[in-house]
Amino acid sequence: MQQQISVITLSVADLARSKRFYVDGFGWSPIFENEEIVFYQMNGLMLGTWLAGGLEGDMQREGLKRPGAFSLAHNVPEQDDVAPLIARLAGSGGRILRQADAPPHGGFRGYVADPDDHSWEIAFNPAWRIDDQGMVIFGM
Repeated sequence: MQQQISVITLSVADLARSKRFYVDGFGWSPIFENEEIVFYQMNGLMLGTWLAGGLEGDMQREGLKRPGAFSLAHNVPEQDDVAPLIARLAGSGGRILRQADAPPHGGFRGYVADPDDHSWEIAFNPAWRIDDQGMVIFGM
């Protein structure tokens, strides 16, 4: 079986508020949207933001707990890209969880929560490169 993830879908309370964070903050463009869901084409997978009631109904699971036990990551090509992106995301409805700094294991990172409290690490890792298609390549 292939080692891959096809879609990550995040539960959101307000689609317009969520879209502001992802479109204005990250600068991403939706490839599909309706009154319940927005899809973004990523580098090898899809990211969906779906109104909580619709996602709960689709999964047949009510009362989903809010996020917090995981973090999504967005790597940037240069260390100097980390803090400005965190600031832009905060200005687009996000909340800074950790200002950008250098962890003991190297690199540079900070954390921001989207309007629905999904955590995003914004990171630069000098041991990983990002190719022209936006794929993060492990190692040098």
